[in-house]
Amino acid sequence: MNDGSTYQLVIADDHPLFRGALREAVSGLLQNAIISEAGSFDEAVELLERGGEIDLVLLDLRMPGTRGFSGLMYLRAQYPSVPVAIVSANDDPMAIRRCMEFGASGFIPKTLGVEAMRSAISRILNGGLWTPPDVDLGGGSDKETAELLTRMATLTPQQVRVLMMLSEGLLNKQIAYQLGVSEATVKAHVSAILQKLGVESRTQAVIAAAKIEAGQWPKSLPAET
Repeated sequence: MNDGSTYQLVIADDHPLFRGALREAVSGLLQNAIISEAGSFDEAVELLERGGEIDLVLLDLRMPGTRGFSGLMYLRAQYPSVPVAIVSANDDPMAIRRCMEFGASGFIPKTLGVEAMRSAISRILNGGLWTPPDVDLGGGSDKETAELLTRMATLTPQQVRVLMMLSEGLLNKQIAYQLGVSEATVKAHVSAILQKLGVESRTQAVIAAAKIEAGQWPKSLPAET
């Protein structure tokens, strides 16, 4: 892909050694690449909020600030024009299918060799999709899960963040502080989340999210406030 074009990428992973390895892989693929690194999900969001044409985000599924698919859901909702490829140690076929259902442009296992990783990134940068060739993406979800996936996709970016924090057991006042909004605003978001997910309580919302996350969300349940 050494065609003289300049590409801007964000590598979001909390392991510095792996970020370095991924940077080396990308640098060997692209002659002109501006690569930014983030060690947490919030840092990745800050990089995207600075503006500029980001060509690809390489996102770990689990890192500070996000778990499971919530980070991917947020980025796809907030920055729909920015391709996001998941780079993860979790290569479970169900997790890969979920990532693609939530709009990922690819799923790259961390165990992939450097050349194969470069080939995957190249395809994604050229507008294609990439998943491990031995993974069957045709295994559909059951009717209940498929409906829940559709409902989850209607959440706004801020509602996704609130749901992430609910799943961590945070109270309204804690969520309000972290997001820099009023408790009334958080309550409005929670009400909207319950309505969109078709549930009656915060606990049920977290349980619904856990079904989608295939066990990757924390097990603590939020207080009913």
